[in-house]
Parts: sequence; structure tokens; C-alpha cells
Amino acid sequence: MAINAMSVDVEEYFQVQALSGHVGRADWDQRGSRVELSTNRVLDLFATHGAKATFFTLGWVAERHPALVRRIVADGHELASHGYEHIRVDTQTPAQFRVDVRRTKAILEDTAGAPVRGYRAATFSIGRNNLWAFPVLAEEGYTYSSSINPIRHDLYGMDEAPRFPFYPDGANGVVEVPITTLRAGGRNWPCGGGGFFRLLPYALSRWAIARVNATEGKPTMFYFHPWEVDADQPRVPNLPFKSRFRHYHNLERMQVRLAQLLTDFAWDRVDRVFVSPTPSTAR
Repeated sequence: MAINAMSVDVEEYFQVQALSGHVGRADWDQRGSRVELSTNRVLDLFATHGAKATFFTLGWVAERHPALVRRIVADGHELASHGYEHIRVDTQTPAQFRVDVRRTKAILEDTAGAPVRGYRAATFSIGRNNLWAFPVLAEEGYTYSSSINPIRHDLYGMDEAPRFPFYPDGANGVVEVPITTLRAGGRNWPCGGGGFFRLLPYALSRWAIARVNATEGKPTMFYFHPWEVDADQPRVPNLPFKSRFRHYHNLERMQVRLAQLLTDFAWDRVDRVFVSPTPSTAR
């Protein structure tokens, strides 16, 4: 059986892109935190199924919940960086990005006492126009990134990128591990988790992951967020329909779906699945 990579983007429910126009950053500390509750729920689920994962964690969260970060490492999972406070890379200058990734790496390593090798950009915001980010990551001591989603999407995407791990030009040894897609009908279709996993029937994800494993002989990169297993999170008022649907639909079903996914496939940390083997450049 193929071993796939499981990853979790650790952030509060109110820090996501879909809510960014309705929840100000200045208000974050006044909102009730739910990330410790929801991430512990995820950790308990992984422990039940004997699965290991990589937790891409915000520095902002680590500062406020150090015991949670230490539990991630104590449970045998990989700790990685999601940036400090979920700022899109395509809104930063190279200098601002360097400060962000350096600061976050230091916070995570000092809190957990474990090395941080991996990075994931907020909202997969590294793409064709800011590939300068990879050399910066290398210079700041990162080994790999999982910051490109090779699909067409209104918020992100670089559909011409390789579908499997590759070395970006000028990346100085940093490996990019994109979110998994299925190639069909001349385009890439999402099958690596996120909202697509929660919003669409589970059978579609199960079929697509199995097809990538069997037909292409490749492991998949899957991701989700702790807030997606928290159906009781507060509702942000006055959201447009698209944002409301993307964020809240099927929250009550997510934990059951994840349990089924952990049963149907084998899962491990990103560093053990993708980073040690030599990356391919196959599309």
C-alpha cells in the first residue's frame, strides 16, 4: 500500500482567507480561541488511527498555545512553519517575507525544541509571480516547501507547475511539494484535501487518491485545517454566500470523513514521505 503525506494547517477559524475581509487582524486577540480544542481533537483522531502528519503552524498560534505545539512534537508529528500570522506571500516584499519566515522558524523551534524544515505559504500564495520566495527559504534554513497548488482557482493556483515534488529554478536545494491533483481532460483537478474534500462527496476523493497511487505510482499530499472539525465555532455574520458556503458547509461531517480517510489509506509525515526520496519533475 502506498504511504501518503498528511498535513494540517494550524490556524484559528477566523484567520482564513474567506473571512479576511470580515475579521480584522486587530480583533484577533478579542475573539475566543478555538485552535487548541480543534487541534487536540485532530491529534486524538490521528492517535486512534496510528497516523502521523506534518503540522504547518502559525507563529502567532505557537506564541499563544505553546503546550499545543509541544504536544504535536511529543506525539511524533512533524512541526513546520505556516508563517507568522497568515499573510499572503504575494502581498509581501522579499525583505518582509524573510523577516516573517525567520521569525516563525525561531518561535516554533524555541517552543518545541525541534528543528523546523518545512514551510507552507498562507493560501498557497507562492506562484508564477513570486518564485523569488524559494531562494529566501533556502537562505533561512528551510529544506522544503508545500506552497503551490497546481490548479485554477480564484484565490490561488499555478496550474502549469509540476504535479509532483520538484526543485524550482534558483531554489538552492529547497524542494517544492505541491498539493496533489489528478490529471484528466487536459487539466489538473484537486484531490489533495482542503475545501474540495469537505464540500464534495467523499467517494470522489477516495477514488482520486487511489488512482494517483495506483495509476501514477505516486504518494499524495493531503491537507486540511483544525477548524474544519469544529462545527460549534462561532459564525461570522454578514458573509457573502460564497464565503459562508466555503467555510461552514459540511463541518459536522468532516471528522467522520477524516476517520474514513485514515482507515482507507496509509499516512505519514511530509518529511518522511517526500523529502528524503529524490523528487521527480514529472507533471
